[in-house]
Amino acid sequence: MPQSLPIVDPNREKERLNLKSAKAFSPAGISSFFEICDTLPDGKPITDLIKVGARGGGFGIQKGVTTEVNLSEAEENTINIYINGRNAPEAETTRTVVHMLLEKTSEKYHVDVEHWVEVPIGAGFGSSAAGALTTALALSKTLGLNLTYNQLGKIAHIAEVKCKTGLGTVAPLTIGGGCLLTLEPGAPGTAIIDRIPITRDYAIVAGVFGSIPTKTVLSSPEKRSAVNKWGRQTLEKILAEPSPANFLACCREFAEKTGFATKRVRQLFKVADDAGAIGAAQNMVGEAVHALTTLENAEKVAQAFKRILPEERVLMAKVDLQGARLLG
Repeated sequence: MPQSLPIVDPNREKERLNLKSAKAFSPAGISSFFEICDTLPDGKPITDLIKVGARGGGFGIQKGVTTEVNLSEAEENTINIYINGRNAPEAETTRTVVHMLLEKTSEKYHVDVEHWVEVPIGAGFGSSAAGALTTALALSKTLGLNLTYNQLGKIAHIAEVKCKTGLGTVAPLTIGGGCLLTLEPGAPGTAIIDRIPITRDYAIVAGVFGSIPTKTVLSSPEKRSAVNKWGRQTLEKILAEPSPANFLACCREFAEKTGFATKRVRQLFKVADDAGAIGAAQNMVGEAVHALTTLENAEKVAQAFKRILPEERVLMAKVDLQGARLLG
């Protein structure tokens, strides 16, 4: 009589493969102005990447990046990264975070990272920083690494600086949302973050024409010079009168003085003003505008933006007052 095949219990099979998963969420981090801080006073590059960063400011919003990490035992380390269901081999910042964390264990794993991104990519919403930070949080949990929040934040920060996808967005995302100011640059634990207090009854309405690659800004001597000249002055003007309205007025001036503001961006500035927004500034960096408004007035501002842009290029979200976090 032939021997019957054993019935495979899928739950037991998962246990055998040591399949683990975890999820994390980070608000998107809209940057409104910045100053590049990657060189010493004598012009030499800063070699300690924890100290590289940016001074600047912006907003955390309730739309952002949710990341799920699935981990299983393997003979060799392999990594797959997906963005909104699409295979994303170009996601080097996330890949760098995974490599850095896998180096902390002697075991080998197959790692699947799935990013669900609710904001436009490459238009100044901090999606690479949010993706790096959520990957660090979720992967650390699945690997059972005992690392603090700032230690994980430093890994995400170093990955972003190495891959030139950003400079100073990770640290503010660990602190929380609202209207954030980075007074001194660096990774979480090194950067000094302050904020202009605002309540939960505020929203951001953003309109996006297109992206501006961060790498092109960081590698242009002319652009770097303009950003650093006006970035420092912008921070000083904001600190002299730290209100949301003055913050946005100073950031709009930064966009003009540095040459980032295009004709289309200026058109959205005017539309936001006419619709009663508290203020509006350009995303850094992207051909995009974000306007701060009360919740009651948000729909009016959004409809004004939609007269210029297709509906799918207008985003509305409440201001987020909490930083990146693990999900249950």
